Amino acid sequence: MEEKKKPAGKKSPLAIGGFIAVLLSQGKLLLGLLKLGKAGGAIISMFITIWAYAYLAPLPFAIGIVLMILIHELGHVFAAKMKGLPVSAPVFIPFLGALITMKKNPTDAATEAFIGIGGPILGTIGGVAAFGLGVYTDSPVIVSVAYAAFYLNLINLLPIHPLDGGRISTAVTRWLWILGLIGGLVFIYYINSRVSQLVFFVIWAMFAWDLYKKYVKYRNREELLSVSTRFDFGADHLLQQGYIIPGENHTRDLEYTTYSDLQGPAESRQTIVMYWQGIGFEGHALLPQQSIIKRVQLIKVERMQKENGFYLGLQVKVDYSPLGIQELYYDVPAKTRWKFGIAYLALALFLLYMIRLVHQVGIID
Repeated sequence: MEEKKKPAGKKSPLAIGGFIAVLLSQGKLLLGLLKLGKAGGAIISMFITIWAYAYLAPLPFAIGIVLMILIHELGHVFAAKMKGLPVSAPVFIPFLGALITMKKNPTDAATEAFIGIGGPILGTIGGVAAFGLGVYTDSPVIVSVAYAAFYLNLINLLPIHPLDGGRISTAVTRWLWILGLIGGLVFIYYINSRVSQLVFFVIWAMFAWDLYKKYVKYRNREELLSVSTRFDFGADHLLQQGYIIPGENHTRDLEYTTYSDLQGPAESRQTIVMYWQGIGFEGHALLPQQSIIKRVQLIKVERMQKENGFYLGLQVKVDYSPLGIQELYYDVPAKTRWKFGIAYLALALFLLYMIRLVHQVGIID
Protein backbone atom coordinates (compact mmCIF):
# COMPACT_ATOMS: atom_id res chain seq x y z
CA MET A 1 0.00 0.00 0.00
CA GLU A 2 1.40 3.39 -1.00
CA GLU A 3 1.96 5.70 1.92
CA LYS A 4 0.22 9.07 1.62
CA LYS A 5 2.62 11.97 1.67
CA LYS A 6 1.77 15.23 3.33
CA PRO A 7 1.34 18.07 0.79
CA ALA A 8 4.53 20.10 0.52
CA GLY A 9 2.74 23.44 0.59
CA LYS A 10 1.24 23.03 4.08
CA LYS A 11 3.09 23.71 7.26
CA SER A 12 2.40 21.74 10.40
CA PRO A 13 1.18 24.03 13.22
CA LEU A 14 3.22 21.86 15.58
CA ALA A 15 6.38 22.53 13.58
CA ILE A 16 5.72 26.27 13.45
CA GLY A 17 5.00 26.33 17.16
CA GLY A 18 8.19 24.46 17.85
CA PHE A 19 10.19 26.90 15.74
CA ILE A 20 8.70 29.88 17.60
CA ALA A 21 9.36 28.19 20.92
CA VAL A 22 12.99 27.72 19.98
CA LEU A 23 13.30 31.42 19.12
CA LEU A 24 11.65 32.53 22.34
CA SER A 25 13.80 30.20 24.40
CA GLN A 26 16.95 31.80 23.04
CA GLY A 27 16.38 35.26 24.48
CA LYS A 28 19.98 35.62 25.62
CA LEU A 29 21.18 34.59 22.19
CA LEU A 30 19.01 37.24 20.50
CA LEU A 31 20.28 39.92 22.88
CA GLY A 32 23.82 38.85 22.04
CA LEU A 33 23.08 39.15 18.33
CA LEU A 34 21.82 42.70 18.84
CA LYS A 35 25.19 43.58 20.34
CA LEU A 36 26.89 42.45 17.13
CA GLY A 37 25.61 45.57 15.38
CA LYS A 38 25.01 45.26 11.63
CA ALA A 39 25.61 41.49 11.50
CA GLY A 40 23.30 40.95 14.46
CA GLY A 41 20.49 42.89 12.78
CA ALA A 42 20.92 40.87 9.59
CA ILE A 43 20.76 37.57 11.48
CA ILE A 44 17.68 38.61 13.45
CA SER A 45 15.89 39.73 10.28
CA MET A 46 16.79 36.35 8.73
CA PHE A 47 15.14 34.50 11.64
CA ILE A 48 12.04 36.67 11.41
CA THR A 49 11.78 36.08 7.66
CA ILE A 50 12.21 32.31 8.07
CA TRP A 51 9.48 32.35 10.70
CA ALA A 52 7.16 34.28 8.34
CA TYR A 53 7.80 31.93 5.39
CA ALA A 54 7.25 28.93 7.68
CA TYR A 55 3.56 29.83 7.80
CA LEU A 56 3.22 29.12 4.08
CA ALA A 57 5.79 26.42 3.40
CA PRO A 58 7.73 23.64 5.17
CA LEU A 59 10.44 24.91 7.50
CA PRO A 60 13.32 23.38 5.45
CA PHE A 61 12.04 25.23 2.36
CA ALA A 62 11.73 28.48 4.32
CA ILE A 63 15.31 28.16 5.53
CA GLY A 64 16.52 27.29 2.04
CA ILE A 65 14.84 30.22 0.31
CA VAL A 66 16.20 32.69 2.87
CA LEU A 67 19.68 31.27 2.29
CA MET A 68 19.21 31.76 -1.46
CA ILE A 69 18.18 35.38 -0.86
CA LEU A 70 21.23 35.85 1.36
CA ILE A 71 23.53 34.50 -1.36
CA HIS A 72 21.93 36.88 -3.86
CA GLU A 73 22.45 39.89 -1.60
CA LEU A 74 26.03 38.88 -0.86
CA GLY A 75 26.62 39.07 -4.60
CA HIS A 76 25.75 42.77 -4.42
CA VAL A 77 27.93 43.22 -1.34
CA PHE A 78 30.98 41.57 -2.94
CA ALA A 79 30.51 43.58 -6.16
CA ALA A 80 30.27 46.84 -4.20
CA LYS A 81 33.39 45.96 -2.19
CA MET A 82 35.26 45.28 -5.44
CA LYS A 83 34.39 48.82 -6.53
CA GLY A 84 35.45 50.25 -3.17
CA LEU A 85 31.93 51.27 -2.12
CA PRO A 86 30.88 50.68 1.50
CA VAL A 87 27.54 48.92 2.00
CA SER A 88 25.40 47.78 4.92
CA ALA A 89 24.73 44.18 5.90
CA PRO A 90 21.64 42.67 4.20
CA VAL A 91 18.31 43.32 5.92
CA PHE A 92 15.57 40.77 5.24
CA ILE A 93 11.95 41.80 4.72
CA PRO A 94 9.39 38.97 4.81
CA PHE A 95 7.74 38.30 1.42
CA LEU A 96 9.72 41.13 -0.21
CA GLY A 97 13.24 39.69 -0.12
CA ALA A 98 16.17 41.64 1.28
CA LEU A 99 18.07 44.85 0.67
CA ILE A 100 21.40 46.49 1.32
CA THR A 101 21.99 50.21 1.64
CA MET A 102 24.95 51.98 0.10
CA LYS A 103 26.80 54.59 2.15
CA LYS A 104 28.26 56.02 -1.06
CA ASN A 105 26.41 55.94 -4.37
CA PRO A 106 28.02 54.82 -7.65
CA THR A 107 29.42 57.68 -9.70
CA ASP A 108 28.61 56.16 -13.10
CA ALA A 109 26.20 53.73 -14.74
CA ALA A 110 28.85 51.07 -15.34
CA THR A 111 29.54 50.81 -11.59
CA GLU A 112 25.82 50.68 -10.81
CA ALA A 113 25.35 47.88 -13.36
CA PHE A 114 28.35 45.95 -12.00
CA ILE A 115 26.87 46.02 -8.49
CA GLY A 116 23.41 45.23 -9.86
CA ILE A 117 24.46 42.14 -11.80
CA GLY A 118 26.54 40.79 -8.92
CA GLY A 119 23.40 39.67 -7.06
CA PRO A 120 21.79 37.60 -9.86
CA ILE A 121 25.13 36.02 -10.81
CA LEU A 122 25.94 34.77 -7.30
CA GLY A 123 22.26 34.00 -6.71
CA THR A 124 22.20 31.84 -9.85
CA ILE A 125 25.36 30.03 -8.74
CA GLY A 126 23.67 29.33 -5.40
CA GLY A 127 20.60 28.01 -7.20
CA VAL A 128 22.70 25.69 -9.39
CA ALA A 129 24.46 24.35 -6.28
CA ALA A 130 21.11 23.72 -4.58
CA PHE A 131 19.76 22.04 -7.73
CA GLY A 132 22.77 19.73 -7.94
CA LEU A 133 22.45 18.83 -4.26
CA GLY A 134 18.72 18.25 -4.61
CA VAL A 135 19.13 15.94 -7.61
CA TYR A 136 21.99 14.05 -5.92
CA THR A 137 19.99 13.50 -2.72
CA ASP A 138 16.67 13.09 -4.57
CA SER A 139 15.20 15.82 -2.35
CA PRO A 140 12.07 17.57 -3.65
CA VAL A 141 12.47 20.32 -1.03
CA ILE A 142 16.01 21.26 -2.07
CA VAL A 143 15.08 21.15 -5.77
CA SER A 144 12.10 23.39 -4.96
CA VAL A 145 14.46 25.84 -3.26
CA ALA A 146 16.64 25.85 -6.38
CA TYR A 147 13.60 26.41 -8.58
CA ALA A 148 12.49 29.35 -6.44
CA ALA A 149 16.03 30.78 -6.59
CA PHE A 150 16.06 30.62 -10.40
CA TYR A 151 12.62 32.19 -10.57
CA LEU A 152 13.42 35.02 -8.14
CA ASN A 153 16.72 35.85 -9.86
CA LEU A 154 14.92 35.91 -13.22
CA ILE A 155 12.28 38.30 -11.86
CA ASN A 156 15.07 40.54 -10.58
CA LEU A 157 16.37 40.84 -14.15
CA LEU A 158 13.25 42.71 -15.26
CA PRO A 159 14.51 46.10 -16.54
CA ILE A 160 12.63 48.06 -13.88
CA HIS A 161 14.14 50.20 -11.13
CA PRO A 162 14.85 49.36 -8.35
CA LEU A 163 15.14 45.72 -9.51
CA ASP A 164 18.59 44.55 -10.58
CA GLY A 165 17.61 44.49 -14.24
CA GLY A 166 16.77 48.19 -14.08
CA ARG A 167 20.25 48.92 -12.72
CA ILE A 168 21.98 46.74 -15.30
CA SER A 169 20.04 48.50 -18.06
CA THR A 170 21.73 51.78 -17.14
CA ALA A 171 24.98 50.48 -18.65
CA VAL A 172 23.37 48.70 -21.63
CA THR A 173 20.68 51.03 -22.95
CA ARG A 174 17.93 52.95 -21.21
CA TRP A 175 15.56 51.88 -23.97
CA LEU A 176 15.29 48.61 -22.03
CA TRP A 177 13.25 50.57 -19.49
CA ILE A 178 10.47 50.84 -22.09
CA LEU A 179 10.56 47.04 -22.38
CA GLY A 180 10.38 46.92 -18.59
CA LEU A 181 7.25 49.09 -18.55
CA ILE A 182 5.47 46.76 -20.96
CA GLY A 183 6.88 43.51 -19.63
CA GLY A 184 6.21 44.58 -16.07
CA LEU A 185 2.49 44.94 -16.73
CA VAL A 186 2.37 41.53 -18.43
CA PHE A 187 4.21 39.98 -15.50
CA ILE A 188 1.84 41.59 -12.96
CA TYR A 189 -1.18 40.30 -14.91
CA TYR A 190 0.01 36.69 -14.72
CA ILE A 191 0.99 36.69 -11.01
CA ASN A 192 -1.32 34.40 -9.07
CA SER A 193 -0.93 36.04 -5.66
CA ARG A 194 -2.99 39.20 -5.07
CA VAL A 195 -0.46 40.43 -2.52
CA SER A 196 2.44 39.95 -4.96
CA GLN A 197 0.42 41.68 -7.67
CA LEU A 198 -0.09 44.70 -5.43
CA VAL A 199 3.60 44.85 -4.40
CA PHE A 200 4.87 44.64 -7.97
CA PHE A 201 2.28 47.11 -9.21
CA VAL A 202 3.48 49.65 -6.64
CA ILE A 203 7.08 49.08 -7.80
CA TRP A 204 6.04 49.39 -11.45
CA ALA A 205 3.98 52.55 -10.79
CA MET A 206 6.85 54.27 -8.96
CA PHE A 207 9.19 53.37 -11.81
CA ALA A 208 6.75 54.68 -14.43
CA TRP A 209 6.26 57.95 -12.52
CA ASP A 210 10.01 58.45 -12.18
CA LEU A 211 10.49 57.98 -15.94
CA TYR A 212 7.67 60.41 -16.65
CA LYS A 213 9.24 63.10 -14.46
CA LYS A 214 12.72 62.64 -15.94
CA TYR A 215 11.92 62.33 -19.61
CA VAL A 216 8.54 64.02 -20.11
CA LYS A 217 7.55 66.51 -17.42
CA TYR A 218 10.96 68.00 -16.61
CA ARG A 219 12.86 67.02 -19.73
CA ASN A 220 13.65 70.55 -20.91
CA ARG A 221 13.77 72.24 -17.52
CA GLU A 222 17.16 73.55 -16.48
CA GLU A 223 17.66 73.40 -12.73
CA LEU A 224 19.17 76.62 -11.39
CA LEU A 225 20.60 76.57 -7.87
CA SER A 226 22.47 79.05 -5.72
CA VAL A 227 25.03 78.79 -2.95
CA SER A 228 26.44 81.57 -0.80
CA THR A 229 29.82 81.85 0.84
CA ARG A 230 31.61 84.49 2.90
CA PHE A 231 35.22 85.67 3.04
CA ASP A 232 37.06 87.87 5.54
CA PHE A 233 39.44 89.91 3.40
CA GLY A 234 42.28 91.89 4.99
CA ALA A 235 41.93 95.46 3.69
CA ASP A 236 44.55 97.57 5.53
CA HIS A 237 46.29 98.17 2.21
CA LEU A 238 43.12 99.75 0.81
CA LEU A 239 43.04 102.32 3.63
CA GLN A 240 46.73 103.08 3.14
CA GLN A 241 46.14 103.66 -0.58
CA GLY A 242 43.15 105.91 0.05
CA TYR A 243 40.80 103.48 -1.66
CA ILE A 244 37.13 104.37 -1.32
CA ILE A 245 35.64 101.47 0.66
CA PRO A 246 32.38 100.23 -0.89
CA GLY A 247 29.16 100.46 1.11
CA GLU A 248 27.34 97.53 2.63
CA ASN A 249 24.88 97.22 -0.25
CA HIS A 250 27.55 97.28 -2.92
CA THR A 251 27.05 94.52 -5.52
CA ARG A 252 29.03 93.48 -8.56
CA ASP A 253 29.71 90.49 -10.77
CA LEU A 254 33.05 88.81 -10.08
CA GLU A 255 35.37 87.17 -12.53
CA TYR A 256 35.98 83.47 -11.89
CA THR A 257 37.67 80.29 -13.06
CA THR A 258 36.73 76.71 -12.17
CA TYR A 259 38.41 73.31 -12.11
CA SER A 260 38.04 69.82 -10.61
CA ASP A 261 40.72 67.94 -8.67
CA LEU A 262 41.53 64.41 -9.82
CA GLN A 263 43.04 63.40 -6.50
CA GLY A 264 43.55 64.66 -2.96
CA PRO A 265 41.04 65.77 -0.29
CA ALA A 266 38.79 67.47 -2.84
CA GLU A 267 38.87 64.57 -5.32
CA SER A 268 36.04 64.80 -7.88
CA ARG A 269 34.87 68.08 -6.32
CA GLN A 270 34.53 71.21 -8.42
CA THR A 271 36.40 74.30 -7.18
CA ILE A 272 35.54 77.84 -8.17
CA VAL A 273 38.11 80.64 -7.87
CA MET A 274 36.62 84.16 -7.82
CA TYR A 275 38.42 87.47 -8.28
CA TRP A 276 37.88 91.17 -7.52
CA GLN A 277 40.84 92.58 -9.34
CA GLY A 278 40.38 96.16 -8.10
CA ILE A 279 41.15 95.29 -4.48
CA GLY A 280 43.32 92.22 -5.05
CA PHE A 281 40.76 89.72 -3.72
CA GLU A 282 40.91 86.03 -4.62
CA GLY A 283 38.57 83.49 -3.00
CA HIS A 284 38.22 79.71 -3.34
CA ALA A 285 35.08 77.66 -2.74
CA LEU A 286 33.89 74.07 -3.39
CA LEU A 287 30.64 73.45 -5.23
CA PRO A 288 28.27 70.73 -3.96
CA GLN A 289 28.36 68.92 -7.32
CA GLN A 290 29.69 69.15 -10.85
CA SER A 291 27.94 72.14 -12.42
CA ILE A 292 27.87 74.83 -15.07
CA ILE A 293 28.54 78.22 -13.45
CA LYS A 294 25.98 80.83 -14.43
CA ARG A 295 26.99 83.85 -12.34
CA VAL A 296 29.29 84.82 -9.46
CA GLN A 297 28.03 87.93 -7.68
CA LEU A 298 29.19 89.97 -4.69
CA ILE A 299 25.97 90.71 -2.77
CA LYS A 300 27.13 92.31 0.50
CA VAL A 301 30.18 94.07 1.96
CA GLU A 302 30.76 94.40 5.72
CA ARG A 303 33.39 96.65 7.32
CA MET A 304 35.09 95.06 10.32
CA GLN A 305 37.83 96.35 12.61
CA LYS A 306 39.67 93.47 14.25
CA GLU A 307 42.62 93.42 16.64
CA ASN A 308 45.00 92.64 13.79
CA GLY A 309 43.62 95.16 11.31
CA PHE A 310 40.81 96.27 9.06
CA TYR A 311 38.78 93.64 7.18
CA LEU A 312 36.01 93.48 4.64
CA GLY A 313 33.42 90.74 5.00
CA LEU A 314 32.58 89.76 1.44
CA GLN A 315 29.44 87.70 0.88
CA VAL A 316 29.35 86.05 -2.54
CA LYS A 317 26.52 84.18 -4.25
CA VAL A 318 27.21 81.58 -6.95
CA ASP A 319 24.41 80.63 -9.36
CA TYR A 320 24.95 77.28 -11.02
CA SER A 321 23.16 74.57 -12.96
CA PRO A 322 24.05 70.96 -12.06
CA LEU A 323 25.31 68.92 -14.96
CA GLY A 324 22.52 66.60 -16.14
CA ILE A 325 22.72 62.93 -15.27
CA GLN A 326 22.49 62.06 -18.94
CA GLU A 327 25.63 64.08 -19.66
CA LEU A 328 27.89 62.28 -17.20
CA TYR A 329 26.35 59.35 -15.38
CA TYR A 330 25.22 57.35 -18.42
CA ASP A 331 28.35 58.01 -20.46
CA VAL A 332 29.44 54.36 -20.83
CA PRO A 333 31.96 53.17 -23.49
CA ALA A 334 30.44 51.03 -26.25
CA LYS A 335 32.66 48.07 -25.36
CA THR A 336 31.41 48.13 -21.78
CA ARG A 337 27.79 48.35 -22.96
CA TRP A 338 28.27 45.24 -25.09
CA LYS A 339 29.85 43.32 -22.21
CA PHE A 340 26.98 44.07 -19.86
CA GLY A 341 24.41 43.42 -22.59
CA ILE A 342 25.82 39.99 -23.42
CA ALA A 343 26.15 39.06 -19.73
CA TYR A 344 22.59 40.27 -19.05
CA LEU A 345 21.07 38.26 -21.93
CA ALA A 346 23.16 35.16 -21.21
CA LEU A 347 22.15 35.18 -17.55
CA ALA A 348 18.44 35.52 -18.38
CA LEU A 349 18.59 32.69 -20.94
CA PHE A 350 20.49 30.45 -18.53
CA LEU A 351 17.89 31.01 -15.81
CA LEU A 352 15.10 30.16 -18.25
CA TYR A 353 16.99 26.97 -19.19
CA MET A 354 17.44 25.99 -15.54
CA ILE A 355 13.73 26.54 -14.81
CA ARG A 356 12.89 24.25 -17.73
CA LEU A 357 15.47 21.69 -16.60
CA VAL A 358 13.91 21.53 -13.13
CA HIS A 359 10.58 20.57 -14.73
CA GLN A 360 12.29 17.95 -16.92
CA VAL A 361 13.96 16.33 -13.92
CA GLY A 362 10.52 15.79 -12.44
CA ILE A 363 11.54 15.63 -8.78
CA ILE A 364 9.00 18.31 -7.91
CA ASP A 365 5.44 18.66 -9.17
